[in-house]
Amino acid sequence: MSTATNVEATAVNTIGWLSASDTTIVVPVYQRQYRWDIGGCEQLLGDIRSVSASDDTHTHFIGSILSTASTSADDDAQLVLIDGQQRITTLMLLVAALHHTLRDDDPELARELEAVLVRADDPTRTKLRPHRAWADVFESVVLDRRTPEDELRVSRFDDNYAFFRSQIRPGEAAALWRGLQKLEHVAITLGPQANAQQIFESLNSTGEPLRDHELIHNYVLMGLTHAEQNEIEQEYWLAIEQNTGDAIGSFWNHYLVMLTGREVLITGGRGVYDVFRQQFPRLDIDSLGEHATSWRTFSEIYRELLDPATSDDPEVGRQLGFLAVLGRQMFPLAMRLVHDQRAGILPREELIARLEDIQSLLLRRVVVGIATERLVARLCRAYAEGPDALTRAIARITPSDERVRVGLKYSDLPHPRYVLGRLADVEPADLLDVSPVFPAGAGDDWSGDGTRRFADYSEDEQNSHRALAHTIGNLTLLEQDSAERALDATFPQLRPLLAGSAVTMSREIAEIASWDTAAISARTETLAARFVDLWRRPSLTGIDDDNLTPILDAKLRRGWPRGWQREFDYVEFRGEHWEVPDVRYLFNRVFKRLWIDSRQSVVDFSARRGGPVYPAMAWNGQWDELGEGSYLYMGWDSRYMLTAVQGVLEEAGWASEVFLKYSYIGEAMR
Repeated sequence: MSTATNVEATAVNTIGWLSASDTTIVVPVYQRQYRWDIGGCEQLLGDIRSVSASDDTHTHFIGSILSTASTSADDDAQLVLIDGQQRITTLMLLVAALHHTLRDDDPELARELEAVLVRADDPTRTKLRPHRAWADVFESVVLDRRTPEDELRVSRFDDNYAFFRSQIRPGEAAALWRGLQKLEHVAITLGPQANAQQIFESLNSTGEPLRDHELIHNYVLMGLTHAEQNEIEQEYWLAIEQNTGDAIGSFWNHYLVMLTGREVLITGGRGVYDVFRQQFPRLDIDSLGEHATSWRTFSEIYRELLDPATSDDPEVGRQLGFLAVLGRQMFPLAMRLVHDQRAGILPREELIARLEDIQSLLLRRVVVGIATERLVARLCRAYAEGPDALTRAIARITPSDERVRVGLKYSDLPHPRYVLGRLADVEPADLLDVSPVFPAGAGDDWSGDGTRRFADYSEDEQNSHRALAHTIGNLTLLEQDSAERALDATFPQLRPLLAGSAVTMSREIAEIASWDTAAISARTETLAARFVDLWRRPSLTGIDDDNLTPILDAKLRRGWPRGWQREFDYVEFRGEHWEVPDVRYLFNRVFKRLWIDSRQSVVDFSARRGGPVYPAMAWNGQWDELGEGSYLYMGWDSRYMLTAVQGVLEEAGWASEVFLKYSYIGEAMR
């Protein structure tokens, strides 16, 4: 058997590899900046805790680390890191936080940790040397030599180190060290003739990455015996796949939104899988059957949402068909409602009424030009409190009759076949065509009264007609053969076709003598009155919510993206109006306010989460004093701060009373 000449790959213990006296690594200048955020650190720490608690035969594989021998005379590092910078840097920050936490209490363990961090021949230098542009920042964190001037510094190194430092619980050091020592990776070392870029691309770019539902599938079955895997696959998973088809990825997304009442944040293409793991951290054969039965049941409901014609209840199927016309964004809530009706929790009449409310909400918002995204999670949370709470939540964000009438008068009608079909009480409307009375592309010879040609209209008259061409007042439904003949017809030519239609709505137009903007406006008023009566707004609130975003649905952003200092116009805090421009300001103000009004919630949240309130300023950084012996750490990144605000408000029971108004900049931020 021949052997490779330019690539050497060895499975190694990660901490042993880093602790070796001759391990010194430099990050080349072409590498991207360090980007791991606190979410990634949290996942790594969770994996280390999990493997620490397992028996001695279990280890945790962190992937491959690609390096090549250093040939630079300017740097005495042994290896040049090509792939693995993010993981190795994060591990170094965790080891540094552990080292600084216990160096005074456990000198022996501190020496073992120090061997991972610093060079044997020079303890003033770290074993990992990042890009020179940020090497000094990294070393000042790892070697704990930050100066008072560095306290206001914002960097991923500082944030992630502070996160690890805050999460190390009393008495946990030995367990974390045990978990760290069970990490393994494949060390790939390239020879001088190897093509480093080609190998890097092969490791990172070839092949199709696993999608969320494939990762979930592997996660569910991994660890079971072959017989158990076959049982779960045949009894549950194949049924889920058959029920959801190509929409299986959307099913898991919508299922988790329904389950958690929170938006699923897609990061790196696997946000759904990450949330699934959080909701089902431990799956063994005993618990899996119960969970999988529920997944299969909801997948059957999802099949009906995708194809309402398969519903056993014609009226429910009819409502689900209407909902499907408006999009899939409300599928999480619809799944829960249908499930509860079949479980005997929700009366059938209530299910139909709530499905009608959802249609009204979506349709009215589209008519007045308000976004319909990012609403379903808050409605799922509301429904968890009961049907009445759902009705109130829908009413709060459903535009008023007045706004809808204005929208119908001047805006293009959305989903015209659905809207006109329901207004005309014609089903199925799919057999009819939407037909404009005044054609949008009217030629010079078109006439609304049989006397004046369109070419003789003034410019203002022509523009007014064109502006109203796609509004509700100018649209009707016609049989397909009549609709084809009506394409270029003048209004006098169109009237006989309208009069002969089976659709009452069209026959009513035929009774009008001439067609102009006044006729369109008059018909708009008539149809708008029917519209707001059919798609009603629950009459539980008097005002719209100014397109406010509940704090639990706020947009989690990585790092400090451009414009973050002006992200919000204002915040509604339990009836108070706060001029709060950014998440750092909000974080500080919420924790200070709760420290006064609901201190125990801050204490309980911080104890469970491991921060952000501490009894001492345990490391250098940005702090604010809440009271004697209580300090708020202010050095987190944007995403962590917002998550902490959401968590502490939930702890206090106030989350439902706090809303954000995003600024123009905040809406445009990416």
